Amino acid sequence: MGGDYAPEEAIKGVQLFFEQMPDSSVHLLLIGNAIAAAPYLSLLEPYHHRYTFIEAAEVIGMHEHPTKALKEKPNSSIAIGFGLLLKGKADAFLSAGNTGAMLVGAMYSVKSIEGILRPTIATPMPRVDGGYNFLLDVGINADCKPEHLVQFAQLGSLYAKYVLGIDQPRVALLNIGEEEGKGNILAQATYPLLKELTDINFVGNVEGRDIFLDRAEVIVCEGFVGNVAIKMAESIYEILKVQKGINDPFLENFNFEKYGGTPILGINSPVIIGHGISHAFAFRNMIETAGKFISSGLTKAIKENFKLPEA
Repeated sequence: MGGDYAPEEAIKGVQLFFEQMPDSSVHLLLIGNAIAAAPYLSLLEPYHHRYTFIEAAEVIGMHEHPTKALKEKPNSSIAIGFGLLLKGKADAFLSAGNTGAMLVGAMYSVKSIEGILRPTIATPMPRVDGGYNFLLDVGINADCKPEHLVQFAQLGSLYAKYVLGIDQPRVALLNIGEEEGKGNILAQATYPLLKELTDINFVGNVEGRDIFLDRAEVIVCEGFVGNVAIKMAESIYEILKVQKGINDPFLENFNFEKYGGTPILGINSPVIIGHGISHAFAFRNMIETAGKFISSGLTKAIKENFKLPEA
């Protein structure tokens, strides 16, 4: 029920996934308002054995207060989804609904992995060579301490290794200069900590102009800077592709629908947050991303990496 075009585009995305993955063993739990979904569920009749519809009478709006909405609407699709995830009746949960409610639900239901100071969200940034770099944090941690950025680097490195299949992902700190000692107090304090880590391949500072280049697969920053960066990237696509009508393979990679959603890293179960303006193609890709997340064993790897030493 989440997103500007719900539930039509979500159901069409499920249809697209089923059409393109005919032999998939994935069974989807579709949580929503039966009356609102009824006009579109007929699209899924050929695949009735591949999904289960779960009634959710309430809907959390995009502008509702997250904590208040989750408390007052226990029968919403977001609340029910996190309940299924917490009880182990679902392996992953994805939604393009209220981002705040998704974050609050993740923190207070499946919770952070022990040892994680703050979960983080990350997003792919297209490179000129056709690949992607992974930028984090991109919005939920606007104010950070050096130890937070260190954990973001570790989480991003693990994601790149287990989900993206990069054996030794290069990790860089986003800064205003390449030289060690550059930047604000946060960057200056974070650099030596990253340099000392033995479990990541730290390659130093990168600048804003390097985000789209093959300099590092994982780029770390606080959420304020990261969110500004991704919103700028989205505007590049909107201006050049949609408004100017320019067609270019590199430009196409700025379309967020190609990767579907953003994973929350550092919590006990896979959760994917989609863009509020997601269409069918984005939902289809969100489902595929969730499947890769589950099969990769990333959550287990994070738990092992951040396991606290026994007393």
